[in-house]
Amino acid sequence: MLRRGARVALAALLASCAAAPYTRRSQLILISPEEENKLGARAFQQVLGKSHVDGREQVNGPVEGVGQRLARVAERPDYKWRFVAIDDPKQQNAFCLPGGKVAVYTGIFPLAESTNGLAVVLGHEIAHALARHGAERMSQGLVAQAGGSLLGAWLGGGPGPNTILAAYGLGAQLGVLLPYSRTQESEADHIGLLLMARAGYDPRGALAFWQRMERAAGGAPPEFLSTHPSHGTREQQIQAWLPEAMRYYEASAHAGVEPLPAIAGATPRSTPRSDRAHEFFTCNLFRAGVSAPPSSFSPISNDAMR
Repeated sequence: MLRRGARVALAALLASCAAAPYTRRSQLILISPEEENKLGARAFQQVLGKSHVDGREQVNGPVEGVGQRLARVAERPDYKWRFVAIDDPKQQNAFCLPGGKVAVYTGIFPLAESTNGLAVVLGHEIAHALARHGAERMSQGLVAQAGGSLLGAWLGGGPGPNTILAAYGLGAQLGVLLPYSRTQESEADHIGLLLMARAGYDPRGALAFWQRMERAAGGAPPEFLSTHPSHGTREQQIQAWLPEAMRYYEASAHAGVEPLPAIAGATPRSTPRSDRAHEFFTCNLFRAGVSAPPSSFSPISNDAMR
């Protein structure tokens, strides 16, 4: 029975191989785009139902304008793109849900400073959607859950096996799920940099943006236990990707750059913070009060916005 189950699982894994756009990184995705997009749309509505969307033109206008410009070069007309600003001046954050549902918290405006900085934010979020990082993360959770179940069946019940299973769960988190998340975040940086360049935004602005984020982050945890690359790693990677991005930028119709409006109550960009602002950006269904989807999807690493 176990051998047959292993064969079925192996066949499913082989049938679920995919490749991320631009980077061509191999991915394991067990969830259909249709199922993923339904989850994303439902979660987005829950977020909006518990948030205050800032519909003022001077606030939502830049989010919508920059977002739609990036979406055009993303070349995914099948996505039902939506870009909103959420009125929360204390949240220096943004998120993406499957199918092109993107929200930016107004607290990030002082750090973004301009529409070019906003293109860094939104390019990163669109990259998460294009690379299907949400579906990939859910698939990783399903595999980790199945692995734990098989190990439990093999060892049997009792305190000893339970202790080993607890260790296995920690090992799965530190050895598989967290490194994959760092990979996803770096990949979103890379793809986002290319997207903003293709859309006519200067990719060199990404370095200045992340330097502002570093100052706002305060004391970040060690990279090994972080779900995002350290700022030093991130800046080194961006420097390495800039020549590629600049070729796209030089061939594009350059976008105009406008300052973003001041947000009352937002933390000034020069004020150091220690509220885990380094854990910026993710594609995760379980944020902003979103209820969990069915239990089969529960093992997603919760490295999302704090």
